[in-house]
Amino acid sequence: MVKVALIGAGKMGLSHLSILGAHPNVEIVGVCDTSKLVVEVLERYSGYKCFPDYLKMVDESRPDAVFVSVPTKYHYPMVKELLNKGVHVFTEKPFCLNPEESSELAQLAKKTGVVNQVGYHNKFVGTFREVKRLITEGSIGEITHFQGEAHGPVVVKKKSETWRSDPNEGGGCLMDYASHVIDLINDIISPIDSCKGSMLKSIYSKNVDDSVYALVSTQSGPSGVISVNWSDDTYRKMSTSITIIGTEGKIVSDANELKVYFKGENLPENYSKGWNVKYVTDLTEEVNFYLRGEEYSAQIDYFINAVIGANDRNINTFDSAWKTDKSISLIKKQSIL
Repeated sequence: MVKVALIGAGKMGLSHLSILGAHPNVEIVGVCDTSKLVVEVLERYSGYKCFPDYLKMVDESRPDAVFVSVPTKYHYPMVKELLNKGVHVFTEKPFCLNPEESSELAQLAKKTGVVNQVGYHNKFVGTFREVKRLITEGSIGEITHFQGEAHGPVVVKKKSETWRSDPNEGGGCLMDYASHVIDLINDIISPIDSCKGSMLKSIYSKNVDDSVYALVSTQSGPSGVISVNWSDDTYRKMSTSITIIGTEGKIVSDANELKVYFKGENLPENYSKGWNVKYVTDLTEEVNFYLRGEEYSAQIDYFINAVIGANDRNINTFDSAWKTDKSISLIKKQSIL
């Protein structure tokens, strides 16, 4: 059994807690939150031991691993403390407010040798995993262009101030939602290493961006476009997609459906010339339990298995999250408001 503690019992924290509580190889030894109401409810109805201070929780409960589900501005100091204590760490995205902080933590994680993972759950979505496999195998030839998109109704009116509206806490469309798209591009194609120009537009928010449009290029050469808008109420919920054009075909995929066009005769197994359509239900590996989607359980399964030593622990590492933070920083620096 892996002894696990959680810091931050908000939306994502409670999601992680539910999945961890059902995991056959996990014992939850502590939950930390600054809300007295949350702590009282959890202690009364869950049976978990709760703490208002995360360091006290770690010292008393002695967890093998800790999940950090707090606003991004707290990631650096909290994760640094945990790494120095030799604790395995899963933290929510984006990793840090700037790449200097995330670089330091990535190096510290390597030095301490602990398992480290960041919650970019799209890497565990069946359709996007298949996209990566096809690209890695060169199935559509040389990549000539890509487009990463995400649209949805997160901020569709002027709201009271929260952490999402504070750039110093990791708020804004670029940090909160475009980071998912950037991380996917970095993983499937190669890390974004330059930005030719970007626009960060505020629609309803006062202090942060509600949409992101950027022209970027990657280490391996291909260039493309990022288009993300969290103030688009023509969508029922946030939807992420990626389009990749190659010399031998084209891929269009979101979290539900993968469409692939092949020009030639040199085809991957189970594909044919012309258009092919596959659905996430055909591509998703089974999990024992899920609350919001299989990918959320799959990423936790992967982390716990990494702690146990049952996998190669190379998905969503601090190092890959640092590269995403660097890409975010490049887009931010080239922005025209």
